[in-house]
Amino acid sequence: MTRMIRSFGGALAALALVAGPLAGQVSLPSDNTAYGTTAGEFLLLGAGARGLALGGGYAALTTDVSALYYNPAGVAQISRPGAVVSTYGYIADTRYTWAGLAVPMSGGARTVGLQIGSFGFSDQPVYTLENPDGDGTKYGVSQTFVGFTYAQNFSDRFSAGLTAKFISDELGKTSASAFAVDFGTNFHATAVGRALRVAFVIQNLGTELRHSGSPLDVSVERPPVPGQVEVPQEEQAAVLKAKEWGLPVLFRVGAALDAYANQQARVTVLSEFVQPNNTDPGFAVGAEFALSDLGKTGFFVAGRGSWSYQADNTLSSPQGAGFSSDVSSKEKADGLAGGFGVGYRRGNLGFGVDYCYRSLGVLGGTNMLSFSVSW
Repeated sequence: MTRMIRSFGGALAALALVAGPLAGQVSLPSDNTAYGTTAGEFLLLGAGARGLALGGGYAALTTDVSALYYNPAGVAQISRPGAVVSTYGYIADTRYTWAGLAVPMSGGARTVGLQIGSFGFSDQPVYTLENPDGDGTKYGVSQTFVGFTYAQNFSDRFSAGLTAKFISDELGKTSASAFAVDFGTNFHATAVGRALRVAFVIQNLGTELRHSGSPLDVSVERPPVPGQVEVPQEEQAAVLKAKEWGLPVLFRVGAALDAYANQQARVTVLSEFVQPNNTDPGFAVGAEFALSDLGKTGFFVAGRGSWSYQADNTLSSPQGAGFSSDVSSKEKADGLAGGFGVGYRRGNLGFGVDYCYRSLGVLGGTNMLSFSVSW
């Protein structure tokens, strides 16, 4: 146990030395003013309870099908076909569901995969100024993306992957669509005699969302011509033009280090730097402890925990605003996450169940459950 604790402490120091210079190579604008300028935020809700329990800082450690979401290069490390389905209830009675399928080819040299994510709600009453108690109609929101991934091992140390996405955004009776790509790399090496993984990922780089639909069809009166007698005119049909909204582009650079590992036990520590295009940068730190083939029965268990820095909790209120933005105790818990996984693997067949709880500060928390199978 003493040896394990020493190894864990040394690995944390090594990981900090690796992740620090990586983040230092990124040039960031001194004043990011793009707050609230993107649409399709559901693209950032994650995939799989394992990744969510690790604070989303999972790009370097991706070794299962959820790599399709976090880092497409990671699915090149999968040795057998597999599938994952996960779901959780989000705030305000909304629900997010993600599913993925990955199939290695050419003896594991390359992998193809398919993923789908869906978020939304339905049957909500419509309130207007004329009918503050509801006008008797209802609306819903349905946001979906479908992605196809190709990943390849270029050597025993380096892999890369690319995902092409189609995004559909239906808000009430309006809709919009966009295309985007994710690109990721994964590099394997050793540090202080232990396995080290480093990843670079960019997500949701693509076209803009512009909504259209019947609510934008209006009737307008033709304006009078200056200097002429005003003659009553019939209303003319017109279509309002909605503004384009960009996608939430996300840049990740992360590192994961096996602090301790033998044939049955593993402790991995990780960190990740994140730069979105619509808010300030952040980071995540976490760890995973796993025991495999317990008592040579084929069962395995894993425990996970993380904390991710929430840039929105440090925003200060403008002078003279008349209110305070002091961080409350609930907001301080924002970004904490933890969970566990259990499963069984015998030969090529494997099953797994993973659970995660993640705090959202004053908004409460979320519980995600994932089911996985490999063959």
